[in-house]
Amino acid sequence: MHFDVISLFPEFVRTVTAYGVVRRAKELGVLSLSVCNPRDFTTDVHRTVDDRPYGGGPGMVMKPDVLLATIRQVRRSNKGRVIYLSPQGKPLTQQRVAALAQEASLILLCGRYEGIDERIIELEVDEECSIGDYVLSGGELGAMVMIDAITRLLPTVLGHESSAEQDSFTEGLLDCPHYTRPELIDSKEVPAILKSGDHAAIARWRRKQMLGLTWLKRPDLLQAKTLNPVDQTLLDEYQQEYKVSSEVIS
Repeated sequence: MHFDVISLFPEFVRTVTAYGVVRRAKELGVLSLSVCNPRDFTTDVHRTVDDRPYGGGPGMVMKPDVLLATIRQVRRSNKGRVIYLSPQGKPLTQQRVAALAQEASLILLCGRYEGIDERIIELEVDEECSIGDYVLSGGELGAMVMIDAITRLLPTVLGHESSAEQDSFTEGLLDCPHYTRPELIDSKEVPAILKSGDHAAIARWRRKQMLGLTWLKRPDLLQAKTLNPVDQTLLDEYQQEYKVSSEVIS
């Protein structure tokens, strides 16, 4: 997978390859990253990349002529989709990440200031994407989030293919709780089922926790799902156990 990122802060973006799974992917040759700075395509002595908005108002808008030259230069070597990181974009979901991980290359466009000229979106952007309903200073963090999320799904990066399969949201559910040694910490014990050695019972417990935690913390995710009879039984059990434990505490 190759990423071209268009950003006014190339060194900031490159730090995503210095740590964790993205660094590992780069070292394995599974991922490559190039960053193109629009300032390199300016023609004035001040290397101007923004200007006042037509119609007035606060802030500045990234200049379309500079961005157009930048994107078209990148597209000479990268035929991938151009994705603009924007609060107006569709939310980035695990399902969308999985689809993007099948691409050979992507171009990520990072806006700054009040954003980019609308004509660039009409001319060159294939897709707008948002990492959440909040505003950041620019698209760089969003691009880095996308790179990290996609990289986790690339072959050999995590070592165990099942690691990505068990991540939260892969099935539209939150992940189950995880525990490691020591068995006792500050009076809190590891659930006995996880020490039983009964793999079928452990798998059933984990599935019930996934369903139950999604019901507790992200009920909106369950509203979009139709549970099969087995999952519905597990969720019913979790809800009953939760009700009983809540009554005991109260």
